[in-house]
Amino acid sequence: MKDIMSNILVSDLRQSLLFTDAKGIAIPLVILAIMAMLVVPLPSIALDVLFTFNIMAGLVIVMISINVRRPLEFSSFPLVLLLATMLRLSLNVASTRVVLLRGHEGPDAAGDVIASFGEFVIAGNYVVGFIIFIILMIINFIVVTKGAGRTSEVIARFTLDALPGKQMAIDADLNAGIIDQETALRRREEVAQESDFFGSMDGASKFVRGDAIAGLLILAINIIGGLIVGTTQNDLGFEEAAQIYTLLTIGDGLVAQVPSLLLSLSTAIIVTRVTTSESTTNQAGSQLADPVALKITSIILLILGVIPGMPHFMFLFSGALLAIYAFLNDRKTQVLSDVELANTQSKSTKDDIELDWEDIEHVDQIGLEIGYGLIPLVSEQDGGLLLSRVRGIRKKLSAELGFLIQPIRIRDNLNLEPMSYNILLKGAVRGNGILQLGQDLAINPGDITTELEGTATKEPAFGLDAYWIDQSQSDHAKTLGYTIVDNATVVATHLNSLLRTNASDLLGHDETREILAKVSTRSPKLIEDLVPEKLSVTTIMQVLKNILFESVSIRDIHTILSTLLVESEKTQNPNELTELVRPRIGHLMLQEVVDLGEALNVITLDPTLEQMLIGSVAQSTKMGEMVIEPNLVEGLLESVKKQKNEAEEKGHPAVIVVAPPIRPWLARMVKQRFPDVTVLSYTEIPEDQKIKVFARIGIAEESHEEKE
Repeated sequence: MKDIMSNILVSDLRQSLLFTDAKGIAIPLVILAIMAMLVVPLPSIALDVLFTFNIMAGLVIVMISINVRRPLEFSSFPLVLLLATMLRLSLNVASTRVVLLRGHEGPDAAGDVIASFGEFVIAGNYVVGFIIFIILMIINFIVVTKGAGRTSEVIARFTLDALPGKQMAIDADLNAGIIDQETALRRREEVAQESDFFGSMDGASKFVRGDAIAGLLILAINIIGGLIVGTTQNDLGFEEAAQIYTLLTIGDGLVAQVPSLLLSLSTAIIVTRVTTSESTTNQAGSQLADPVALKITSIILLILGVIPGMPHFMFLFSGALLAIYAFLNDRKTQVLSDVELANTQSKSTKDDIELDWEDIEHVDQIGLEIGYGLIPLVSEQDGGLLLSRVRGIRKKLSAELGFLIQPIRIRDNLNLEPMSYNILLKGAVRGNGILQLGQDLAINPGDITTELEGTATKEPAFGLDAYWIDQSQSDHAKTLGYTIVDNATVVATHLNSLLRTNASDLLGHDETREILAKVSTRSPKLIEDLVPEKLSVTTIMQVLKNILFESVSIRDIHTILSTLLVESEKTQNPNELTELVRPRIGHLMLQEVVDLGEALNVITLDPTLEQMLIGSVAQSTKMGEMVIEPNLVEGLLESVKKQKNEAEEKGHPAVIVVAPPIRPWLARMVKQRFPDVTVLSYTEIPEDQKIKVFARIGIAEESHEEKE
């Protein structure tokens, strides 16, 4: 039984080891090695392996730092720098232990690597070795490490300061429709990672600085400690002990200082890297190989080579070599340019002959084009308020209309006047205007006779009289009763008016499906019974568009769909279904024109006229399609205009109430001429709503007045 359990345990352990990711245990192994070197005496062969690995790791880190295109591609560098620094310092501790304990045995006591650096690099002369070590320390500590640390600090500060601006730029691009939600999320993550990286680099550079200081202190301690150990414990003379231990200490210091210098260099390369699509090698090579600069340098070297007293051969040889390289590089650049031009021409010719679907650019559902003079309105960093206004309009309209308004794409158009703008719906210009930066628009509500000092104009959304005035006059204009709005608000109001008026054009097949999907989460059975068993998505979409066409919200979508489910047994005609749905959302329609508890002031038709129109409807083949004498229609519309003006003078919204059969036709006729006039049927007014008739439309009266 015990053998079976042992086999099971061994098998499980073997499987665990097989499926363990080597990358996952690399860092724990490094930390374990660091702890071992600090407390466990190591043989000289182990020191050779670790010193070689340390130099190799330094070279690998430098090569990676050179070849990355962006600092974030080496995002683990701060952690790698910390671990490499600790590994080297712990290796210094381990080598110091061996040097002090076994240094009296000879130069080979601390391993072949330390002995080689002590004998080959410094030629066995500890004075020369000491000087070389000090020079390396000065280069590493004062030049590379200090410069990299200062650069890291500056970059970290500027990166953190620029973080809010970058976030706002991403939000602006998202709201303008330039990027989608996924791209915005990715860019936000990159910005956050960038700030974290340079913040970590600022801290990691302190490790490099501390490592350089520690190297100098370890050198002094090892020399002093070696002299004490050699003279007091190993019975060596002072001169002999100084030669042996200083030579070993200098060799140990040089072995450790080389990877330290490599790491400092890697840090400097990373923090001084400018983000491009090229590696550091390609970037520097393409910029330094400038033919003009190379030619001028070669000429200077050739001139120096012929001056008496100068090293003629070296200057002349270097100048000639550089001139040849510049000539060959210039020819290569010219050939590449010709090839690129030929490829461009070939591609252009091919594009002229062959087109594909990618060459067809789809129009935006909603667009806003601005002249270059209005760009400050879009820049939130410069105090521009247009983007926030547009976001607010989109949010407000989506909530009021009952479906999500597509993103509004804002673009600059150099073909426009600098201070003008166009509002586009599905690629067509539906509105435009001209602004005046640095000025406010003073709008006359209609009853102010006092004129202002400024440029007279018309408010673009509703055509009201207005003035462009200096901002210093705004307070005075307010006291006179004028409505003061800034440039961003002017555009936003115009945009809001156009979108609300053309809400039916903004609802498409995709939006309808999204509405049905949302309702299905709360009422799945309703959607299951309605689509596609009773009605198609297209029919439902047309009904919703008909409702929106008369500026009625579809927020109460549950009532609308429930009514369609019931009434679909009677008809499949979307126009007829619309008239059957509208009475069920009567309260929603009325709240746009009358306050709760107040009487609804309405305009009715003369009974004779109404009966005549009902008769025309009865004779028509399709609902809403009637053949009526043009003069009669024109007289009717003139009467509507008269009563509309009277209603507005009294402070009432223009609401016409007619019989249900003629409502669709009259609503369509009135909508074309007077978009702000509401046409209701008797059945669409709730029973609890108070009604007050203050005017009546009659063609006979209008005709009589015209004859007079």
